[in-house]
Amino acid sequence: MSRLVRAFWSQMKHRRVQVFYSGRVQGVGFRYQTKRQATGFEVTGLVRNLADGRVELIAEGLEQELAEFRQAIRDCGLGSMIRDEVDFWSEPLGEFRGFEIVR
Repeated sequence: MSRLVRAFWSQMKHRRVQVFYSGRVQGVGFRYQTKRQATGFEVTGLVRNLADGRVELIAEGLEQELAEFRQAIRDCGLGSMIRDEVDFWSEPLGEFRGFEIVR
């Protein structure tokens, strides 16, 4: 299989990404803005605050769609609040029906 074909199929593959955001990400509308951004993408998942001050995002969708969704989160004004962003990629579990904020 050619490199170009492999690149195409990797972009068409459904994936799961778990992202931990740190910085000034709680109490500033981060979860609400993330949910708002999700409406423009074919992604499912959740966003929630963690007790240690970070925000966790879990999302599933096409790999390219997830990358663009994450960029949209940064570009909508939240990027300046993010000090660090740690991501973990895996196979999707198909457990979500939409995108929600978990309290």
